[in-house]
Amino acid sequence: MSKGTILIVEDDIIIATLLQNRLVKLGYTVVRITSTGEDAIAQTDTIRPDLVLMDIRLKGEMDGIAAAEIIRGQHDIPVIYLTSHSDDDTIERAKKTRPAGFIIKPFTDDNLKTTIEIALYASRPV
Repeated sequence: MSKGTILIVEDDIIIATLLQNRLVKLGYTVVRITSTGEDAIAQTDTIRPDLVLMDIRLKGEMDGIAAAEIIRGQHDIPVIYLTSHSDDDTIERAKKTRPAGFIIKPFTDDNLKTTIEIALYASRPV
């Protein structure tokens, strides 16, 4: 039984595939992998995942922070940023979108699982 459905938004296909494999081993269902913010928004409109794992730097016109802001505003789906960028400006922009988590690459399975579990729990209706 799946612990939750996850949309991966990552423009590096190798990292996205490795992440998908790790998530499946942890018991989650990856419903889709996409590489752009624009497509991430479109996918949340149709598949409504329980959670979005979002890289900040993406292909296309829109970065992950801009996409996350729209996703949270339209569907209130929790977004966890998964990024190698932790400079002050990026963190300040990300904080304004009220993310469910912020994971710095490289990360461990324990860190990934804990952050996802807390985000899914916090997003449940009271």
